[in-house]
Order: sequence, then structure tokens, then C-alpha cells
Amino acid sequence: MKITIPQAYKPGEGDLPNIIAPAGLEINANYLKLGDFYAKTFFVFTYPRFLSAGWFSEIINLPNMMDISIVMYPMDTALALRNLRKKVAQIEAEIGEKQEKGLVRDPMLETAYEDVETLRDSLQQARERLFEVGAYITVYASALEELSEVESRVMNALESKLVYAKPALFRQSEGLNSVFPIASDELAVRTSLNTGPASSLFPFISPDLTSEKGILYGVNMHNNSLIIFDRYSLENANMTIFAKSGSGKSYAAKLQILRSMMVGTNVIVIDPENEYENLANAIGGSYFKISLTSPSHINPFDIPIIPEGDEPADVFKSHILNLTGLVKLMLGEITPEEESLLDRAITETYASRDITAENFGSMKELNPPLLEDLQTILMNTEGGRGIGQRLDKFTHGSYSGFTNAPTNVDIKNRLIVFSIRDLEEELRPIAMYIILNFVWNIIRSELKKRMLVIDEAWLMMKHKDSASFLFGLVKRARKYYLGVVTITQDVDDFLKSEYGKPIITNSSLQLLLKQSPTSIEVLIKAFNLTEGEAAFLLQAGIGEGLFFAGLKHVAIKIIPSYTEDQIITTNPEQIMEIKGLQQK
Repeated sequence: MKITIPQAYKPGEGDLPNIIAPAGLEINANYLKLGDFYAKTFFVFTYPRFLSAGWFSEIINLPNMMDISIVMYPMDTALALRNLRKKVAQIEAEIGEKQEKGLVRDPMLETAYEDVETLRDSLQQARERLFEVGAYITVYASALEELSEVESRVMNALESKLVYAKPALFRQSEGLNSVFPIASDELAVRTSLNTGPASSLFPFISPDLTSEKGILYGVNMHNNSLIIFDRYSLENANMTIFAKSGSGKSYAAKLQILRSMMVGTNVIVIDPENEYENLANAIGGSYFKISLTSPSHINPFDIPIIPEGDEPADVFKSHILNLTGLVKLMLGEITPEEESLLDRAITETYASRDITAENFGSMKELNPPLLEDLQTILMNTEGGRGIGQRLDKFTHGSYSGFTNAPTNVDIKNRLIVFSIRDLEEELRPIAMYIILNFVWNIIRSELKKRMLVIDEAWLMMKHKDSASFLFGLVKRARKYYLGVVTITQDVDDFLKSEYGKPIITNSSLQLLLKQSPTSIEVLIKAFNLTEGEAAFLLQAGIGEGLFFAGLKHVAIKIIPSYTEDQIITTNPEQIMEIKGLQQK
């Protein structure tokens, strides 16, 4: 008995058409059904007397899926001149006949006569050429009702320019072939145009954000091109993301993280809602929970590494200022006298460990002080007892779990995520400040391509000291090869701060996703949006919005791959489905 061992299937060249081609094609008189989509082709048959430059941009930049084909056939100039001479003779004869009959002059004939004579002069002097031009548009939709809406939108846009088109009745298959990139003009519906009007159809007039380097941010909804951009090629690599809850802002940030890491970027994330845990676990990142009972701690009094070329005394003074801002954030409002006392007390706290401006950063064998050491100094300083008592809840009270312990987190990983979800609302700005100060000291110590993602950044904007610290970080990030991504859903709180607008102006990239009507007016003023752009943001779907890069901006649709979606999704239904498959 012969035993046949089954061989694994290997795709061949014959399978390629089956992969590319749709499942089926249904041909109707007025439309086609192409797989799961409906398609309808139109041809332009009438143009106005004058066509302004760029008139076709309104059609090309419509956010609907469509294909446009423009075919041009050069005409022989000598033949065109002979035909125009006959046309002039015909018009002159008609004008003469009307004059003989005593009829009122016809302005249309006189205008036609002038136009033909002008064109003859231009052709004779080789200033113009004549072309046979065909313009075909195929629109697509997932339902017939949607196809009808897209058709109305295209027709209205054309007719507003006095350009008229018709559907290719009973020739929809030929129309589809005419827009495919196979250089086949099966419709053959053409109009004679000279060089000027023909050039107004030039298609490359929609905004484009495609470069040879960088990561894929999404699809340009104006022309279906890819938005590939290198954030580090701009004057700074900072980015702001504004969107209402559920619009996909954190999803977009996670997609950027994944794709940025693929091109060698290290990423640090501050996560207020545990949205980045699955991402960190999936790609082997480090995930630290900062809470009152968490085993992970960061000591804000850690001694930073002195960056190459910086003076220890300058770094020491900057560090003291940052710590002063942190303590002010903990205490709330303090008087100028108390602030001065606090500055001196922090300096004395380091001096108690033999750490001064002169040896700051070089005494590796000494342990840095803790917050309780500052409290001890204040309690023994004239006028400082009140401040020391107010710090007690952060040193020995219920809040001491995350502010008064030595640092024990190891951040030697390409992706670091700090979660602050389990902290009380009032403690989150303090935790963000501590983490950012800790991260900033590490960033300054070694030059690497990094990205810092701060989700729900509006929490820091609620307090002047934390907002000032964030602004300073954003402003200085470029020097250390860092791109700061600030994400917020509360636009009002962010922009009400005196540092909100400067953070936006110091961010070369901005991403605006779906907005609520209550915040759209603020965004219109902050980003100089047009009425159309504002309406688009109010009606945008999940993952759709406006992408700004320097002076350019386009409508974007963020599209992940299947694997990326499985890693970064926060959709409860999808997560339950994934967990169910894993358990099976």
C-alpha cells in the first residue's frame, strides 16, 4: 500500500489574482457592486468659459473614497488651426446673417468669436497647445444610500464651479476600467481644452505629508495617501493630542509608541488609567504602579547625574527649584516668606548629608536625603515649624507611601510605564511631578532618541507650579533629543492655564480628534480652524481628526494592523474576546 504524506500548501504566482481581485462583480445600469462595495463612475462633459487654478482641489480633497482619472491627448496644432479657421468663418457668417436681417446682436456669438480668435493667436504663436481631455470620477460606498449621498456631494461640488458631469449609464464597467491605473480610456468622453484650462485639472494639489523617514501616523483622508513623518526632523519633536473621551486619543498614542520603538526610539509613559499595561506586558516593557501601598517608590530628593558640559552648581540650583515647586504643590498656597524659607531648608537638608553645590552629583557613596529629613530641618528652623507640620501627612501620615521612601525602580528598558491610577485624585498631580522630575534627570544624563508620553496632562495644568514645570520640560526637550507627547480630553482646563497655549506653540505636531460642542470654540481660537474643519471635528468618527505638522495639516484616519489592534485595544468587548481565546 502506498502512503502519501500530505505536503504543506505553498502559495504560487497563480494565487496572486485571487488575493487582489474582489470576490465578485455585479454590473448594473447605474452602478457596480465590487465585492462589499458599491461603485459609480461619472464623466465630465461641460466646462465654463474660465477655469481658475486649483478649482479641482475641492473634489480631490473630499474625504470620501474615490478614484479620479484624467486623460489628455495632444492635438496636432496645424489640424487644430484649420478647424478653428472653419469655426471662425462659420461664426462670422452667422453674425453677418443676423446683421443683414436687422436682428439684435447676439453677445454669445461675439464672445465665441473673440475666444476663437484669441485661441488661434495663442496656437499660432506657440504660447498654447490644444488637448483632448477626459475626466472620470468613480466614487465608492458600502451601501447604496451612502453612494447616493457621495454622488450628490460630488455633483454639487462640480456644479458650484459650473462644471457638469453625468453618470456613465450602461457603461459602468468601461468607466471602472477607465479609472483603474492601466492607462485604458474605454469611456472616451473628451472635451477640447487648451493648455491653461487643462493645467487647472493638475491633480497634485491636495496637502501631502509623506516622507522617506519616520513612522506611519495614519491615512490622509484628502487623497488616501499615507502620512509618514519623522517628528525629529522638525524644529522640535513635541506633540499635543486633544480629543473627547472615547475618540481614540490614547489608542493613537499607543500606536505611535509601537511604531516609534520599531525605529529605535525609547519611550516613557505616565499612565493615569492603566491603559498602557497590556502594551508594556506584550512587548516586554517595565510597568510600575505608583500608589500609597505600592512596592515601587521614587525619591524626589535623588541626586541627578550631571550632564556632560553642565556645571554641578547650576544643576544643584535647578534641582532645588524643582523640589521647591514640588513641596509648594504638596502644601498648596504659601507666602513668599515661607517660599524663601523652604528654599533655604532644602539646601540645608542636602548639607546635612554633606552634599553641597560644589560636590553635587559626584558623591555617589552618599545616600540622598528623604522628605522626612526636610521636615526635620523645618521643624528645627525658626518660622518653619508650620510648614513642617503640614508636611507630616506626606512623611508619616497616610500619604507617606509614595513620597518618603528610597528609589527602587529600575528603568533600564526601552519602554517604561508609570501607572498612577490607584492614587487619589488630589495626589495625581504630585505623582506626575515626582515622576517627571525623576525622568527628566535621567533624560539629561544620557543623549538618546526618546519619547515621553503624558496622558491626561490637564491634571498638571490645574496647578501653576506643575504647569510651569511641564512647560519648562517641553521647551527644553529638543536639546536632549526628546519628544514630549501631551494628551488631554479636558481642553478648557489645559488652555485656561497661562502655560497651555505656550505648550501648544512649542509642539510642532498636533492631533485633534473628535471634539465636543462645548470645547470646539476654544479649539477654533487656539488652532485657527476654519468652519469646515470645526464641523469635521464635531462629526468625525473614532480615530479620525486633523493632523498638524508644522505649517501643514490634513484630515487623518488612524488605522492599525490586526496585531497592533490586539495589543493596544481598550475596547471591553474586544478584551473579553481576547481573554476568552487565551483561556481556550
